[in-house]
Amino acid sequence: MTQPLRIGPHVIQPPVVLAPMAGITNAPFRTLCREFAEGARGYGGRPPGDHSSGGKGLFVSEMITTRALVERNEKTMQLVHFDETEKPRSIQLYGVDPATVGKAARMIADEDLADHIDLNFGCPVPKVTRKGGGSALPYKRQLLRDILREAVRNADGLPVTMKMRKGIDDDHLTYLDAGRIAVDEGVTAIALHGRTAAQHYGGTADWDAIARLKETVPEIPVLGNGDIWSADDAVRMMRETGCDGVVVGRGCLGRPWLFGDLVAAFDGRGPAAYARPTLREVGDVMVRHAQLLGEWLNDEARGVIDFRKHVAWYTKGFSVGSEMRQRLAVSSSLAQLRTLLDELDLDQPWPPGADGPRGRTSGRSRVVLPEGWLNDPYECSAVSAEAELDTSGG
Repeated sequence: MTQPLRIGPHVIQPPVVLAPMAGITNAPFRTLCREFAEGARGYGGRPPGDHSSGGKGLFVSEMITTRALVERNEKTMQLVHFDETEKPRSIQLYGVDPATVGKAARMIADEDLADHIDLNFGCPVPKVTRKGGGSALPYKRQLLRDILREAVRNADGLPVTMKMRKGIDDDHLTYLDAGRIAVDEGVTAIALHGRTAAQHYGGTADWDAIARLKETVPEIPVLGNGDIWSADDAVRMMRETGCDGVVVGRGCLGRPWLFGDLVAAFDGRGPAAYARPTLREVGDVMVRHAQLLGEWLNDEARGVIDFRKHVAWYTKGFSVGSEMRQRLAVSSSLAQLRTLLDELDLDQPWPPGADGPRGRTSGRSRVVLPEGWLNDPYECSAVSAEAELDTSGG
């Protein structure tokens, strides 16, 4: 059995983390993933088992913007609400101003909003990097240090971790320097996505970089992220890199049962225990996912509309057809979603080759940065407040 991951006082076994994804890893999706990790198959309903004592893995919220949190933005306050069964409660913060990040960390600690804080330095979105935020920020070493120091100092003992990329591009790598700064400032663990900002989500993740980071910061856990499409990928990453845990992002899109596979893999049960649902079972999960979203939003129609983006991921590999996928993707009620699914050949077995890339896969030729950003890796008095989004979750 793999050694558990320790993040402050929290023992995470198996050493698996659900990556924050904007518009995806809200409370309903986290519930689905936890149910598969904690129980049996349970397609279409809550699996058996006691969910009151915490789960198998760590399931992180959507990205929360520090300014929006401090200002108590209505949408943000909904996003930081956790189900009573979520233990430990994990919030990812994104911010560019040390003082505001510190205020957000203090608010989380004082108001008992979470048990763990993760800091996002990996976002490659142009509207963020062009203002010096996200994956552009670690290039400014002193600013990174100031943010980490304020977060740790104000978290009042809550473990603070960080997620980052290798750097801006191959000529401006930052991850090893950032790792040492994180250790110096009391960060509890680091997750590395083995891509640069320029790669965006294209190409192949550099797992060798994860190994190099682990060698550079042996004092704290290092988690690997990138190109984990199956449980076997996660096991292989840990074996090849020596990392202490894995962070799963796009690999679980339309595949919440992947977390059950990960539990089986790290328990040593292997492929024979992995989920291979029929289309009928997948359809049951789709309906439950949409239902959970409706309950969370207090509006069934809004829940089904929010679910639409998941349709292509769930049905990937099955003989569904583009016309039916389109009809499913414009469903406006649970009854309509269920009726359309019932028109399909629901006895289809799990399709070969269905475990592969999902979500964004494009790269970029260059990263949009503030003028003169690369002139000096240390000089940076402040990042524009425009680099921080007004609302959270994206």
